[in-house]
Amino acid sequence: MTKYDVAIIGGGILGTTISYWISNLYDIKTCVIEKESDVAMHASSRNTAVIHSPFYLDPQKKKILAKASIISYRMWKELAKERNLPWKNVGKLMVALDEGQHKTLEKYMKWGVQNEIPQEDLELLVGNEVLKKEPNVRCYSALNSKRDTSTDYGVFTHEIKKESEKNGTIFLLYHKVNSVKITTNDTIVNFDDNTNITSKLIINCAGGNSLPIAKKFGLVEEYSDLNFRGEYWIADGKYGDLVKTNVYSVAKFQGYPFLDPHWIKRSNGETEIGPNAIPVLSPETYSGYLGDLATSIAKISEIATGNAKKLFMKPDFLSLISKEWLSSISKTVMIERVKKFIPSIRSSYFSKRGTAGIRTPIITPQGDFLPDVMELEGPNSYHVLNYNSPGATGVPAYSAFVVKKLQEKGLLDYPVKTKPSIWNFEKVIDQT
Repeated sequence: MTKYDVAIIGGGILGTTISYWISNLYDIKTCVIEKESDVAMHASSRNTAVIHSPFYLDPQKKKILAKASIISYRMWKELAKERNLPWKNVGKLMVALDEGQHKTLEKYMKWGVQNEIPQEDLELLVGNEVLKKEPNVRCYSALNSKRDTSTDYGVFTHEIKKESEKNGTIFLLYHKVNSVKITTNDTIVNFDDNTNITSKLIINCAGGNSLPIAKKFGLVEEYSDLNFRGEYWIADGKYGDLVKTNVYSVAKFQGYPFLDPHWIKRSNGETEIGPNAIPVLSPETYSGYLGDLATSIAKISEIATGNAKKLFMKPDFLSLISKEWLSSISKTVMIERVKKFIPSIRSSYFSKRGTAGIRTPIITPQGDFLPDVMELEGPNSYHVLNYNSPGATGVPAYSAFVVKKLQEKGLLDYPVKTKPSIWNFEKVIDQT
């Protein structure tokens, strides 16, 4: 049985970057446990791939995520320039369709300043000013965020994996966690092929599977989660430049962690519209609606008896979901939602579906969506749950914050032996 000092469950962008920081700071035995054939196979590659400016994050309630996004922007930009990685500065228009939504944009402008976005990178435009910038966009007003960038987080994750491996991290691919056994000084992790490892510290960053992993440690039994698939349509080549900027609209359902479909300029030159938010029964149901039978039955039972049942009893949530279903079944419905601010587009301009992704928000005991990241210390373990958008934007700094907390808690009680680094750990921490 191989023994590790630190085992990280989840080879997404967060787990991989945490492994990089730990391997850069310490000469200890570290591994990343990933059930797939490679890192970044799920949410880390299946997303809009936008590096966001955090103007829409409440500076009081989302201070850490906003700070991580601001710091990480520079870190991502430096890495992209040094390694020739995807980096396409396309900007973002957050459009308001009426006076009420315009007031939301005014609030976002204030938040942007409080979140330390450079003032020259944000401006509030009236409808005619938007027309001058993007002749095919119609709106009451828009917030123009100039620094928003399209990239490829899967490519970033693989680059960080290479650096972590140089530092000695072992990536255990095709290893699905079956069970854990907690002892006095370490944890035995059993995999579905009946092999085992032991580790003094387990860090759970398993994305859509992070809640089930935490429950194996006897934590958060009173919480549940739901999986929502986001779908996209790709614009045919000659229509891809109708608008040259990313365009988002103010979310109608402010209490829910979803956005209306938007116009997205990818770093590879493609243009997409999406996503919607379709309930599915596993965090990996990228097509169809049921997934494998055993998982589906278990999830349906959980929904019928758990916290999610309370959510499905809320009329506004049911109204939202019914509209999302329609946008999945009908391409025209999806297009019509984007036509509200880009009226010249037509369904015939989109002949191919894009890559679907899945978000798995956590549901509180009260039947509400957990509004923020949850970090928990457990027996021989530390758990990062509900790390959703704009999580990938802020990963370089946020992962450093996590490592700093582990140091302060005495969970990484080893001599620091910093190696040559793509980023400076102390410099990141000093900016908090």
